[in-house]
Amino acid sequence: MSKRDYYEVLGVSRDASQEEIKKAYRKMARKHHPDTNQDDPEAGKKFKEVSEAYKVLNDPQKRSQYDRYGHMDTGANGHGFGGFETEESGFGDIFDMFFGGDRSGFGRSSKRRGPKRGADLQYEMEITFEEAAFGTEKEVEIPRTESCEECGGSGAKKGSETRTCPDCGGSGQVRQSQQTPFGSFVNVQTCSRCKGRGETVDDPCPHCRGEGRIRRRRKIRVKIPAGVDTGNSIRMQGEGEAGEPGASPGDLFVVIRVKPHPAFERRDDDVYSEMPISFVQATLGDEVEVETLDGKVKLKIPPGTQTGTRFRIKEKGIPHVRKNTRGDHFVRVTIMTPRKLTEKQKELLREFSEDGGDEISKEDKSFFKRMKDAFRMH
Repeated sequence: MSKRDYYEVLGVSRDASQEEIKKAYRKMARKHHPDTNQDDPEAGKKFKEVSEAYKVLNDPQKRSQYDRYGHMDTGANGHGFGGFETEESGFGDIFDMFFGGDRSGFGRSSKRRGPKRGADLQYEMEITFEEAAFGTEKEVEIPRTESCEECGGSGAKKGSETRTCPDCGGSGQVRQSQQTPFGSFVNVQTCSRCKGRGETVDDPCPHCRGEGRIRRRRKIRVKIPAGVDTGNSIRMQGEGEAGEPGASPGDLFVVIRVKPHPAFERRDDDVYSEMPISFVQATLGDEVEVETLDGKVKLKIPPGTQTGTRFRIKEKGIPHVRKNTRGDHFVRVTIMTPRKLTEKQKELLREFSEDGGDEISKEDKSFFKRMKDAFRMH
């Protein structure tokens, strides 16, 4: 039977002093003593292993022999190198050097793992521009694996019980020893009978067929906070796939995608829009109504406003998702050139032009030239 390295059993280095070895032994002995670990069937074996390691390493002569030859075997030569376990004794480092850490087929040891946590799920949700701005609540239907309600996730039929797996003794793992030119190697694998659970079911639950989990579609209410944007995700803790018996479920991540708005554009927490005004409104000034996320608000257009002028309406933008603040709404005005004019309107514009109305700066001439040309077309 293979044995673990004595230094590893006590958790000390090979150059540890006798005092360090004694201190480590006292600590490990208290930890694994059967009287204080009555619920652990492996405690007796661990305590025996610790005591054996201390008996050798605490004796200078035995320790020296152990450092030279390792665990003594029953071979004809009276000593050897049997009893090494890959990944536990340090001897597995040789395989790391030659095979890059992949020791498949060379006595590879798998660490004992606990029940596996459930997998996370992802759901993409499309919401409107307004829903993203002010928040909403949606119901989604998620296909997922859940713990069987009939058996409580145990996999055993009601009224029956699970029992310790006879193949692994409840550890969830089985060990196979291999003799190689380098010594005895132990391959540790997940138990195929209990699939790592450590327990087996004689009378399986008919609802989940002994799996402890079932597949179903679940409706979940998702609260969308105000201010979310495309690409943001909302974590729903524990709403993912069910884990193995004794393990927690995964999480559900709801990824947001916001539909484009026909009139509004979002930039961070600010909203941008455009609004056409007439030549007269731009020239003489006016008060207009602007459509915002909160409805219509009044905006004053000063006389002489040029096309492309941008006005700011404070705190009418998007609420910040984590702060008690809100962005602004920016309105860009464009001056609309009339396409149809009556004869009277044309005459008035001619008079305006003859009266010096067309004596404008160079940068404005091109605009008014286009405007007059457009007037002449009608």
